[in-house]
Amino acid sequence: MSGWMEVARIAFKGDRFRDHALDLRALSALGQFQGMIKETAQAMWRAAHPERERLPRHFDDSTRLYLRRIDEGSAVAPLETYVEEPEEPELFEEEPVEVVAAVRMAYRVYRSVEKEEPLPEGFPKSLVEEYSHWGESLSPDEAVELAVPGDAEPAKVTQEARLRLVAYADRPHEASVNAVGEVLEVDVRQGRFQLWLDDGTSAVVTFSPEQEDGVTRALRDHRTIRMGIGGRGEYSPSGKLRRIVTVEHWELRPIGGEAYDETAPRIEDVLAGLAREVPDEEWKKLPADLIENLDHYLYGTPKR
Repeated sequence: MSGWMEVARIAFKGDRFRDHALDLRALSALGQFQGMIKETAQAMWRAAHPERERLPRHFDDSTRLYLRRIDEGSAVAPLETYVEEPEEPELFEEEPVEVVAAVRMAYRVYRSVEKEEPLPEGFPKSLVEEYSHWGESLSPDEAVELAVPGDAEPAKVTQEARLRLVAYADRPHEASVNAVGEVLEVDVRQGRFQLWLDDGTSAVVTFSPEQEDGVTRALRDHRTIRMGIGGRGEYSPSGKLRRIVTVEHWELRPIGGEAYDETAPRIEDVLAGLAREVPDEEWKKLPADLIENLDHYLYGTPKR
């Protein structure tokens, strides 16, 4: 069925919000939150669908939040989204996935900052600066709390927490990475090389002595081979990969082909194995001049 669904509750704490009155100067914080959720939903969707160039139709509508009342407390703003009834009834009614995921991600970000923990995996780091501005209109003795269904503890945003996010925005951060690129400029002595990515940027990769053979092979055949790497990377405040600090797994991929299998036997070893399976008496049946007159035995041409 169509109807309203609550996805978050924002509570303003402080003297100017007593008697559940919402100071109109605080309305900008609700507008900021809407913008954050929209940007977060878009970034998360693009990360989950790298092969898609365009957002789905009506994507912005599906991430739109509404305020229909102010509840008691200090000033509590329940934020809702409108769920449209699908044209074809489903056995189970689906949640509005994008907006719910984005709101929960925002909650996890501010909860992590409040507890002085690393930002959650999957958070679009390019949005750190935008998140750091939320609540900048609050006084030192005020706070805004973000609560989501299913979590008892709200995330509290204060000036101190906001400054912590500003610090995040000003320094590089570490997160998981999966990258594919061309290997150039290998420094075996220092154990590092340059990986040039498809977007034209490069990242420094640290490798171990055990990985040296694969790295030098990728350098030698860099025109025809790309290296895929999974591990931990250091990103700039804007979200650009700077370097890969830990290589957990890697593979060589021929351009336009499947991944190179380091464990696969060489073709000469495969042929030698097949030859060993032929009995000696069968080898003795071959003519002595087979190599010299191969065309004669295959196609009937005159012998040399």
